[in-house]
Amino acid sequence: MEDFALNIADVRARIAAAAERAGRSADEVRLLQVSKTVPEERLLLAIQAGATDLGENKVQEAKRKAENLADQDVRWSVIGHLQTNKAKDVVAFADEFQALDSIRLADALDHRLQAAGRGLDVFVQVNTSAEESKFGLEPADTLAFLEELRHRDSLRVQGLMTLALFTSDTERVRECFRILRDLRDQARERDLIGPGGLSMGMSGDFEAAIEEGATVVRVGQAIFGARSTPDSEYWPGFAG
Repeated sequence: MEDFALNIADVRARIAAAAERAGRSADEVRLLQVSKTVPEERLLLAIQAGATDLGENKVQEAKRKAENLADQDVRWSVIGHLQTNKAKDVVAFADEFQALDSIRLADALDHRLQAAGRGLDVFVQVNTSAEESKFGLEPADTLAFLEELRHRDSLRVQGLMTLALFTSDTERVRECFRILRDLRDQARERDLIGPGGLSMGMSGDFEAAIEEGATVVRVGQAIFGARSTPDSEYWPGFAG
């Protein structure tokens, strides 16, 4: 538990430093701890150390963990691609869904949510890197998509999410973040996006994301350690 507490404190210190460089408050940035592949027994120690805002890529893994750790005070986010036939699973346990990228999926979620009498916080995923292997809306289609979501009352649109290009070229990574920020600003002008959050940045690039305006950073390995499985298994198109 002590190791997790130290890792979380280190990440929060890095968040604070990046926010300060950007003239922002660290309070503007939410740390979403990505717990994919972390078994429940280790996850329980992390929760006790303060990791209570957890993100999972695979809905079946997330649902299992939510059930096994139901006695813990945890907020669960599903942050990976979702097939429409899994909408019912997200509705059953998730507090947030960060990979909304089709009207068909929006309708499936809305139908299940309406039946359950509840709402769901969502982020719309945008493919800012222009990689065909990645999920997400094209930037040019995003505003029209947000307009369509006005009619899905159970979906509370909190903002936009993206996966930046996986490269050591920091400027190209930052450009992905800027594209998302500019789309958010346009959506705000049209009153399409609620709070207008920006979920962008992972363990390798979250500081640059904060400097470019991120309000949510998704950090896994810097807290939980290296994974035995490659990121490409969880993020299609991700080479890391």
